[in-house]
Amino acid sequence: MAREEFPLERLLRKDIQDAQRARDQLKLDTLRMALGAIHNLEVARTDRKNPEYGRPLTEGDTLKVLEQEIKKRSQAIPFYQQGGRTELVEKEQREMAILQGYVQGTQLSEDDLRAIVAKLIDENGKEFRKVMPLAAKETKGRAGGARVQQIVREMTA
Repeated sequence: MAREEFPLERLLRKDIQDAQRARDQLKLDTLRMALGAIHNLEVARTDRKNPEYGRPLTEGDTLKVLEQEIKKRSQAIPFYQQGGRTELVEKEQREMAILQGYVQGTQLSEDDLRAIVAKLIDENGKEFRKVMPLAAKETKGRAGGARVQQIVREMTA
């Protein structure tokens, strides 16, 4: 039984076709890799040993996979720079930019993030240790943890 594809996956597939037509090999490879990583997560959940065994994939999971792929690129770049591999640095940066385009569309704006944190402070008091876990949960997949932490710190100070 095949599951319904998420809008993000449909967009990736459509853009893969566009990249094929445009003969944009880098974009094609990057998007195929991203879809493959999403598929791998789904397959991993069919393994009984996996802690997430049997859990269906969510749109948030697909976003998390893309964020992990971006993180891999950002971690690889300094090593390539140290090794003087400028062509690999450029390739990783271009792949990162392609993937970030998909993640940024789902990110909360600064104002939205502040509104969520303000609401949580109203409901739970102005204590960082109480507000931060709630804010992290509320914004999961829609804002970077460091960004959320910075705003919560500012607003609970």
